[in-house]
Formats: sequence, structure tokens, C-alpha cells
Amino acid sequence: MSELIKHECGIALVRLLKPLEYYKEKYGTWKYGLNKLYLLMEKQHNRGQDGAGIVNIKIDLEPGMDYISRYRSVDQNPIKDIFDKVNKSFKKALKGSANIDDPNWAYHNLPFSGELFLGHLRYGTFGRNSIGYVHPVARQNNWKSRNLVLAGNFNMTNTDELFQRLIELGQHPKAYTDTVTVLEKVGHFLDEENQLLFRKYKSEGFKNNEISPLIEKNLDVQNILERASKDWDGGYAIAGLIGHGDAFVMRDPWGIRPAHYYYDDEIVVVASERPVIQTVLNAKLEEIKEVKPGEALIIKKDGRIASEIVRVPHKRKSCSFERIYFSRGSDASIYGERKELGKLLIPTILKAVNHDFENTVFSYIPNTSETAFYGMMEGVRDYLIDWKIKEIREKNGSLSDSEIKSIIQREPRMEKIAIKDVKLRTFIADDASRDDLVAHVYDVTYGVIKSEKDTLVIIDDSIVRGTTLKKSILSILDRLNPKKIIVVSSAPQIRYPDCYGIDMARLEKFVAFNAAVGLLKDTGQEEVIQEVYNKCKEQQNLPKEELVNYVKDIYKSFTYEQVSAKIAELLTPKNCGAEVEIVYQSVENLHKACPNDLGDWYFTGDYPTPGGNKVVNLSFINFVEGKDERAY
Repeated sequence: MSELIKHECGIALVRLLKPLEYYKEKYGTWKYGLNKLYLLMEKQHNRGQDGAGIVNIKIDLEPGMDYISRYRSVDQNPIKDIFDKVNKSFKKALKGSANIDDPNWAYHNLPFSGELFLGHLRYGTFGRNSIGYVHPVARQNNWKSRNLVLAGNFNMTNTDELFQRLIELGQHPKAYTDTVTVLEKVGHFLDEENQLLFRKYKSEGFKNNEISPLIEKNLDVQNILERASKDWDGGYAIAGLIGHGDAFVMRDPWGIRPAHYYYDDEIVVVASERPVIQTVLNAKLEEIKEVKPGEALIIKKDGRIASEIVRVPHKRKSCSFERIYFSRGSDASIYGERKELGKLLIPTILKAVNHDFENTVFSYIPNTSETAFYGMMEGVRDYLIDWKIKEIREKNGSLSDSEIKSIIQREPRMEKIAIKDVKLRTFIADDASRDDLVAHVYDVTYGVIKSEKDTLVIIDDSIVRGTTLKKSILSILDRLNPKKIIVVSSAPQIRYPDCYGIDMARLEKFVAFNAAVGLLKDTGQEEVIQEVYNKCKEQQNLPKEELVNYVKDIYKSFTYEQVSAKIAELLTPKNCGAEVEIVYQSVENLHKACPNDLGDWYFTGDYPTPGGNKVVNLSFINFVEGKDERAY
């Protein structure tokens, strides 16, 4: 999308299944696991702008030795900052007489030289950008099997309920965040499981120092996660390490947030995105599996790997925005889906340009829209092939060679119209100066548009706020003096807030919502706004399971095309000489292009969890009451 939307976090887990000496001999370094973690994080750096963290656990150290290492950073380049710190500790050891290339010495003396790694890239939907909010987060205890480290890509809609549950359990949470509530909830049932096993083995006559290894071997991770996640409402892919060496990655029952894994006899790897694992491990597509909705991938201390159900799976509602924009486009399926999104827009686009190829130029903005652009151009060419066949057949025998040549040579006009100047940074603080700077973020290619004659078709992957379109892109494109500018969104109209981990929480930030409100005012239906507000207020104290999304009524009176036309009106800059039209993808076509990922609440208001309806209604209440705050 042309405006930056921060989004969900990234996770990376690495479990080495062989001794460090094995990797030293085969790959030339005992740092094999650490290096893979770095690559997994660097390849997912797009998923976290606010901070990063890593943790490492050594499974077989003697008591009295530090077996958990953790670094976190909110530096401008947090991944680099973290691994610079790790390397600094290695270099410090190198100044002495130590042989840091010796795997055994490193294991007993250096941090981050263990078998189990967890990395996290943070985008914070909850809390400030300070080190205290950066994952992995830890819960410490003198018993190894009670130590817990968590990192996740998640957002809970019912933090208030979860917070109250902790109080009812007798806890005193240190902060009101979904991260703390999740950590403490899992920690509580981890403690209970430990205590249950301790009593069992104590009653069987085992000594205390004999009990710890038995607990570590027989800890029921599935039961812990099943009990802890009972009341969770949200989208989540949560990874956890337990101090003695067990590890897990669990996914919400709707599959909203992504998680993929790979393992062989040397290593287990989990990451948010599939192509990252393919690249870092040189793994084949079919070797990488998805953590299934409602399940947890559990890796035991002894290397056993199992996928266990921890929540009853619901109808799959994986986030379609992952497919449209957020995930890496190098994924085989996502690449094909994005092309299909562009291709499915062709009938609407051709109607908008009146099938006039001679005076139409196709392009895209920003670079993330390039794949959808390829699909759009495939669709245009397919149409032209059919047109050529029809033209030649209808005039069979009456066409001269030059006329046949003219038909065959007909091709769509494509140009690289807009180029983002990546060197520009919006560092100026005051709004007026910032707006002027934003207006120059993109450069355009001059000399390829016929003045006052050509229609310029620009495809964008999605239009959320429309701010950059209005303040920058459309004004810059208008300098080329086209007759008409058509902005095509490969995503449908974004009408409703997200509450599962993407920074799209406030209704007034959506140009589609503002357009619908504008249409209500234009048509003398302003009372609908008050009616929806009253309905939302009336159900505010009901259980979330009984709530209805009444915000849908804001759009009920208008067609999709009417809302699009109003959006074009709102986004057209003053003094713009070209006519501006906005064309959106339909929800039906979105489902055709992404048939396995039907999470479309952004566009339809059909939230997979009850907490979604709670969030959208509260977001509308905040809008009417003028409150500048999140609805979760």
C-alpha cells in the first residue's frame, strides 16, 4: 500500500537436535543454530519495526551455571544491535586464552551457545516502545521446569477479561497488557502441572533431587496450553520455551496468524513465513508444514516432535491481508494469489477505460503492488488475444497485410510511472512542513503520457487511509497532465478495524468509512449515525458472545460503487486537473484468489471471534464521542 501500515510481529524458533560438535564438524562452526536464527529474523525484518529480542537455553548444564541468555533491543536497527552484542561477548572471550572455536568450551562458557533459540521481531499494538514491552518475555524460577519464555505474534481482544481471571486465580499482574496476561496464564498452569507431578512422585517415594528430572521428562505441555488458552479471544501464533528444554508453538483456532515449521534429523525450525524457512534451510516447499489452527507443535527436551490439539479448531479464517500485502511475496502460493487479484480486476478496469488501449497507460505504485500489476497485465493481454482473434475472424478475407499487422501488434501500454525516493525521510516535525515533504516522496517519469488525452491506470495493493494518495501521489501524477487517473486497489474497501495484530484499529482512519459517513450526510441520513451509536451503547455491558456488529448499518444504504465514487471525491486533491476514479476489488474476487484464507473482517465486518464485534462497536463509540484511543 502507498501508506505505511505497521503490522504483526514475526517469530523464529530454532532447536538443534545434535551436539554442537556435530555442527562444528559438518558446517565448520558450532554457531550453526545462532546463524540460522539471525537469518530467519533478518529475512522477516519487515514484520517488526519497534524492537527485537532473542533468547537461548542450554539444556544440559550443571546447577550453578547460567543456562538462559536473553538480549532485547529497541535500537533503530534492533536485529543488528542484538547480534552485535552477542558477537561482542564472543570477542571479549577471544581476548583471553580461551579457544572459542571449541564447542565444548563455548557451551560451558559463552552465552547463546545452547541448543534452543527463540527470536522475535516486534510491532507493538499494545504498550509503549520501551524495552519492557519487547519479546521474548520471561517468567523466572529456581526450578528449570518452571522457567518460561514467550514470544508471539498476537493480539487479544479480551485483555480485560483475562486480567480479571488472573486476579481471580490469586495473582497480582504487574501490568495491564495482553502479553503479561498470556505469560502469567501459561505460567500459572505450568506451575500447577509442576506441582501436580511433584506431589505424584513425592507420594511414590522419590527424593526431591530425583523428582526434577522426572517432571522434565513427563511435563504435559499440551494440557498446560489447553488450560491456559481456554478464555483467549484473538489471533495468535505464540512460541514458548520452558527452562529445562521443552518448546512449543501454538496457533489460534481460526488460523488468523501464521506459523510454519520444518524439521529433519539435525534441526527444528519455526517461522511466521514459509519462504523464509525455504531460503534459510534450502528446504523444498513440500517439506515445510503449517502449524494447524488450534494446534501446538511441541518439541520435548529429548527431541520428540508432535503436533497436538490444544483448542477445538473453528472454520479457518486466516488473515487475507497476509496474502494481499503483509507476507513476503516470494511465497509460491502468495505470489500466485496476488497475480490472480490483479487479473480478476480486468473487467472492471476495461469498463473504466472504455476498452481504449491506444490512450491508456498501465502502471503500479508502490513496489509491493508489482505482482498484482503482472496479473493485471496478463488479464489485459488475454483480453487482447481474444479481441485479435475476433477482429481477424469477422473480417476474414477483407484485411490487408498492414491491417492484419496493426491488429497483431496491438499491445497494452505499460510504463514505470512513479518511483519512490527512498532517500527522503519525514524527519520534519511540524505538520505543514511534513506534508510538503511527503508530497515529494515519489518522483514520476515524464514524457510517456499524452497530455490531456491518456488515461493513467495505477494499481495499488490496498487503500486504507488514502492520505498518501491525496497528499502526494495523485498530485504528482497530475503533473503528467493525463485526462484521467484511475487508481485500482487489488484489495476490497477496508471498512472495519482489525483487532488481531495489525495497526488498523480506528474507524476514522479508513477512507471507506469516512466516505460512507459523508454519503449519509449528503443524503440527509445523519440520524443513522446516532442510531448506530445508540445500538452500540445499549449492548456495551452485554457478554461479548451476544454482541452484534451494528457498524454494518453505516454502509447499508449505499452500493459499493457509490462508496468508491465518494472515496474518489474525498481523495482528489484541490486543483487536480485530471478526473480521478477509484476502483476496488470485490470481496467475491478476493475469495476466488485466496480460497484458503477467508479472514475478510476488514472488508465485511464478519469477525471470526466474538471479541471482534466488541472492538468494532467500541471503535464506533470512540469515533462519535471523539476519543483518540484504541478499542482494545
